[in-house]
This record gives sequence, structure tokens and C-alpha cells, in this order.
Amino acid sequence: MEEKKRDYLIPVSILLSAIIIAVGLIYRAGISATPSQDTKGAISQSGGKSPTSPASSESELPVRWGDLGARLVKAGVIDEEKFSALYAGRGGLSPELKKLLESKDNGNVVINKENAGSWLNLLWALGLGNKNVVLENGPMTDPRYGGAGNFASTGGWTLAVGNAMDHYSMHEFMNLTPEQQALVDKVTQNIYRPCCNNSTYFPDCNHGMAMLGLMELAASQGANEATLYNIALTVNSFWFPDTYQNIGKFLSQKGIDPASVPAQDILSAQYSSGSGYQVIVAALKPTQNKGSSCGV
Repeated sequence: MEEKKRDYLIPVSILLSAIIIAVGLIYRAGISATPSQDTKGAISQSGGKSPTSPASSESELPVRWGDLGARLVKAGVIDEEKFSALYAGRGGLSPELKKLLESKDNGNVVINKENAGSWLNLLWALGLGNKNVVLENGPMTDPRYGGAGNFASTGGWTLAVGNAMDHYSMHEFMNLTPEQQALVDKVTQNIYRPCCNNSTYFPDCNHGMAMLGLMELAASQGANEATLYNIALTVNSFWFPDTYQNIGKFLSQKGIDPASVPAQDILSAQYSSGSGYQVIVAALKPTQNKGSSCGV
């Protein structure tokens, strides 16, 4: 990777990881728990709608979940007892989430404002545990940063059997062809999230690790580049709804039809990174943005 693509905000990630470990930060499914975090910013993966276009209350992605939940539990990436205990404080495991964890015949991923936080945790586990060269040879293992276990996406995953690093890139939940892996490498370097300043290729927080897992899964099932970007924007829009509504407002304010901007561009550092989004925030009075926690 060119050096300019390695301009990461590492100290923030390490500090966040330390805070998570020290105080046992609990992610309270922020999107479903806060009234302002709705799906007004969500887009349809199939239609490529803009962040300001009307969106349905849920989106079905062209990505099959199948038996991955059960396999994550069997491998120990998810300790079902710890997972259930976490959700006991949120009203218990819903029938839908229980099925995603235990059934072998789940269909496509269907994401909505109520289950977006649960999908974040499931995909986080998948991205962390699936064996992939992005985790093994990418920025996460750069010796400058003191090891892959120092980040929020690793130190913050407290729902595994044993230590999270016992499962880091350890399980072959899916096998990608060389072409599919090359596609994952390419798109993840251009998919950012507004909670930090790194691309998905450097999944130092839960949103990045979850997106990595989703991109691997979609690519392994034959998704092409355009579909991967549309899937990523759809899911980011559920995880950060106010952000993408504000991006749409920003584009409209500049006389640009948001629907004309490709998903790839919206996901780039210019709009979806932490620093890029701050430029947008400074340019307009945004909808109150409560954000999303980087804990479980």
C-alpha cells in the first residue's frame, strides 16, 4: 500500500481499546436503543439510492448467513453463554437472533434499525475469527503498533471463549478464491466509517472488523465490486444513519444530486472517514449525531 494510505490514527484506537478493557464498556445496541438513530439515512443495496432518498425500514442483502452463527459458537469466537448474558440486559435474545446463532438454514442477511446492533456484533465476530490475509499481513499486524491485540476490535471483543486473540484469523469459515481475495483487498481499502479515520482494510474498531467480515462473506458468495460497495453503504447507513443523512444534505447543499454519486465515492475517505465527515459537519448544521459505540 502507498504510504499515504497508511496515515492511521492509531493512538486513538489503542486508547479506546484500553478504555473498553478497563471499564468493561458495554455496547447497548445504540441504533435500536436511541430514538434519533433511525433509518432515514439508509439506502437500498440493489437500487443504489442516495443517503437522502426514502428508504424502507429494512434491507435484504444479497448475502446468505446460513449456519455461520452456529459455526461461530462451535469455534468459540462467540461464547453463547456470554452472548446471552449480554442480551439479557436488553430484554433477552430475540427469536430472530437466537435463530441466527443456532440454526443452520438461515437465509439472506436482513438488516433493520432494530437488529443493526446485533448484526454488528455477529459480523464483528466473523471478521475477527475468519482466517484472512488482511488480518495477517495488513496494518493490524504492523509492529509499529505493538501487536494486533491492542485495538478496540480485538481487545474489545469480550464475548469469545477465552481471549479474543485466541481466535484472531484462526478459523476457516469461508474460502475465497485469489480473485475474490484481491477484490476484498481492493474494496476494503476504500470503505471508511465515520467513527474513526481508517479504512476497513485496517479494522481497528468493531465497525471495521464487522465490515471486513461482511465483505469477505459477500465476495465468497460471488458479489462483484459494485455490489460490495452497495452492500457496504447500506450497512453503514444503518450503523450511522444520521451521518449518511447529513452527507446527503451536504451534497444537495452543494448542488449535487446525492443519487448521482456512486456508493464507492460516498464510502471514501472524503465523505465517510472521521476527518472527512468533520468537514461536512463544519459545513452544515447537522442532525444530532449520537454515533455508535465501538464496544460489544
